[in-house]
Amino acid sequence: MRNMRRGLAMEISVLLDNKTDEDLFSGDFFEDISKILFDNVKAENDFIEISLLILDDAKIREINRLYRGIDKPTDVLSFPMNPEESAAKYMIGDVVISADKAKKQAEDADISFERELAYLYIHGLLHLLGYDHELSEAEEKIMFDLQENILTQVIEAGICT
Repeated sequence: MRNMRRGLAMEISVLLDNKTDEDLFSGDFFEDISKILFDNVKAENDFIEISLLILDDAKIREINRLYRGIDKPTDVLSFPMNPEESAAKYMIGDVVISADKAKKQAEDADISFERELAYLYIHGLLHLLGYDHELSEAEEKIMFDLQENILTQVIEAGICT
């Protein structure tokens, strides 16, 4: 899906479903991040929807076991939508983030929780768009360089610290 075209007047909708007790940011936080991301990568449509699910470690562990065969919690999962099979042609997929992992990783790295959430969300979105750091070292470099560049722009825009 990496061969998409850039839309000039793109509209982005993030459908946020927070299943944790964490007091998270609104969908606007994630939409603002998405806008910066799509200023850097091309999109097929001028309207894009993204489903974002925030879970605890126990629930993301279940999903990780079910879909990847890995019986442990992870920080972020991505499930790209196949446009041929989707009734919602603008939905690009689902990003699932563990709030528990994000909080722990933020503490370990001595960064803000919002910055770690932004980082994980960007990572998940890039996977939805076809980037995959597990394919090769070259693909890893491309994805991680882009991820860091987008995060820097998000911080410079004042979306997170």
